Amino acid sequence: MFPRRLVGAAAAAAAAAVAAGAVPRGGGLLALLANQCRFVTGLRVRRAQQIAQLYGRLYSESARLVLLGRLWRRLRGRAGHVSAVMAAVAGFVWDEERIKEEELQRSIDEMKRLEEMSAVFQSPGVERHPPEPKSQTEGNEDPGGKKAAPWEMVMDKKHFKLWRRPIAGSHHYQYRVFGTYTDVTPRQFFNVQLDTEYRKKWDALVIKLEVIERDVVSGSEVLHWVTHFPYPMYSRDYVYVRRYSVDQDNNVMVLVSRAVEHPSVPESPEFVRVKSYESQMVIRPHKSFDENGFDYLLTYSDNPQTVFPRYCVSWMVSSGMPDFLEKLHTATLKAKNMEIKVKDYISSKPVEMGSEAKATTPSSERKNESSCGPARIEYA
Repeated sequence: MFPRRLVGAAAAAAAAAVAAGAVPRGGGLLALLANQCRFVTGLRVRRAQQIAQLYGRLYSESARLVLLGRLWRRLRGRAGHVSAVMAAVAGFVWDEERIKEEELQRSIDEMKRLEEMSAVFQSPGVERHPPEPKSQTEGNEDPGGKKAAPWEMVMDKKHFKLWRRPIAGSHHYQYRVFGTYTDVTPRQFFNVQLDTEYRKKWDALVIKLEVIERDVVSGSEVLHWVTHFPYPMYSRDYVYVRRYSVDQDNNVMVLVSRAVEHPSVPESPEFVRVKSYESQMVIRPHKSFDENGFDYLLTYSDNPQTVFPRYCVSWMVSSGMPDFLEKLHTATLKAKNMEIKVKDYISSKPVEMGSEAKATTPSSERKNESSCGPARIEYA
């Protein structure tokens, strides 16, 4: 409970007092040890208060939050009450964790790049399909600017194409899906992905899905999602930040999500925490947001913390991805036929790109509002 050096110093002082005959042996030794521990602990606490006052004079409030956030991230891997207390004090630092405009724009640019690589995209009356996998070996870079591995075709169907590529420094793959739907509108498909309350109804794997905190100016949100995994694996839980944008001038929608850590959602022994996760969904209407027909590009990766070989995980993803997207499509058709009401996130969209700020709000809306959930794939 106490640091080893503190207990050692107190024990040494107590032993010296006993040797000098200041206190009797037995119970008196324990009492003296406790008093010494309290005394040294009090000195440490006062010292910490002095340091806090010093930093309060030297740094602004935002700078202090950043420092606390970094300290929390260094301590969060350690067990015990200290890291929990530090996590609660530090809070969630939006300045470091919110999804930036650059992340949204990167996803949109990738869709544009694919469109430019295929002349067929320019012909609205012709069946749409993405470029051949060989042409995708050029210009592939990860967010760090490093050359990424080429995409490998995994599945090639009429309205659904799936690629994968290895993630550098790991045994996992990143996946890319290109698909087309012609019987639902982009608005409906987009709204169904974002509506967490509706997700709980059409996705039987969901155990829990709720908004934890919102950055009210940028529109970023932190969500906690718990999902069943196939038997005999434990259920997985994700804590992630997501942000979406609707650009009506350029006729495109984008939804970006990635894993974060939040002090109000510590790891639970009941679930396996997935700490590595990214998803980017870009939707390009064939005509408008409210007319049937659109293309979508989904790029996805995560580390589900399984003990299965990579080829087994790859097989699960490759076989599960079409099933999930078909469930999403079916749920969209039901929403289109007004069998269930879905919130319109385009009409009540967050602040436009270019207005990132520091204002945030905790999720008092968890129970009161159908909140947003990202385009997450829970089958890997």
